[in-house]
Amino acid sequence: MNDQFARQAEQFFNAAKDVRVPEQVQAMVADGVTKTRDAYDKAATVAKDQAKVAQEMMLASQAGANAFGAKLIENTTVNADAVFDAAQAIARARSVPEAARLQAEFMQKQIAVATAQTRELFELSTRIAQQTFGTFNTAAAKSFEQMKKPS
Repeated sequence: MNDQFARQAEQFFNAAKDVRVPEQVQAMVADGVTKTRDAYDKAATVAKDQAKVAQEMMLASQAGANAFGAKLIENTTVNADAVFDAAQAIARARSVPEAARLQAEFMQKQIAVATAQTRELFELSTRIAQQTFGTFNTAAAKSFEQMKKPS
């Protein structure tokens, strides 16, 4: 059985060695390979650009999160210091009405501070979101333009 298969394979290859591929077929295959390579190169470039976009987005998001976290820590420190300062002042009060007045002043001041801090955090988060989405939109537009370019 194996000998018969070997003989048939040898006969096939002997017959095929004289067969020539038509020039039109060769040209068509070469053109197909060239077009496929161009499409691959374009897709690879877009994929690399998308990886860069993802990295830029992550870096922008990370920077924004760091800025937001730093602002929260700063606000917490300021607020804690204010509480301790107020507690110390109230503890030194000479009368109950003075302690009540100091407590009321502290509360009014903290409401104003909390309002300002909330506004700052909102503005900061808005800037962070705009920067992050700006980075994304710029990169997405660039990527879209690259995909539209003919090979």
